[in-house]
Formats: sequence, C-alpha cells, structure tokens
Amino acid sequence: QVQLVESGGGLVQPGGSLRLSCVASGFAFSLYAMIWFRQAPGEERELVATITNTGVRTNYGDFVKGRFTISRDNGKNTVYLQMNSLKAEDAAVYYCNAPELYYSGGRGHLWGQGTQVTVSS
Repeated sequence: QVQLVESGGGLVQPGGSLRLSCVASGFAFSLYAMIWFRQAPGEERELVATITNTGVRTNYGDFVKGRFTISRDNGKNTVYLQMNSLKAEDAAVYYCNAPELYYSGGRGHLWGQGTQVTVSS
C-alpha cells in the first residue's frame, strides 16, 4: 500500500521542541525528494523544508530561520523534521509529501493524514 504516515506532533510550550516523523511505504523512498508542508486553519499550505533523495541538499522556508532541521533515513523509509524554538505561529498540521512521486493521476498527490502541532503556554 502506497502511503505516508506522519507522527510526532503534540502540544508544546513556546520555545520547546518536537521531532516529527514521516514513514513511507509502497514506493522506492530512496529515489524521491521529500518535503514537509504545514497548514494552519484558514491559511494556505506552506512549504517548511525540502530534502533531496540522498539527503545531501536541504532547503527551508524563510520563516524557519535555523530553527528546524530536515533529515532522512532511507534504510527506515523515514523523513524527519526536528523543530526547535517553537513559536505560537508554528502551530499547524504538518504533512510530508513526495513531490515527484506519480500517484493518483499526478505527481505529488500522495498525502498522509498529517500530524497536529500546537504551541501554547
């Protein structure tokens, strides 16, 4: 079964940390770049971080400002997002995505259920 399963979200205080995981199955994970997106209620989906298939190159949204780190373990078919110094504005549902994976009639169409991140004191 082709799927992405995100986990690791939760409630954290401002300044705290979370590590999100996304486990992929049903496709050759090591061949695909991966992206973390987030979406807050009433907001557009926002790109958080990208990583190439080998993990050599990464990129981040401007708002990250050195607080987040994306990584991957191809042996475990998993991409991670380490989030430090969390702010209230980081609260959102976080999703991973394989933008070049052809699925359901197009590329980048495979989405998991997401994982909720809440930042509040």
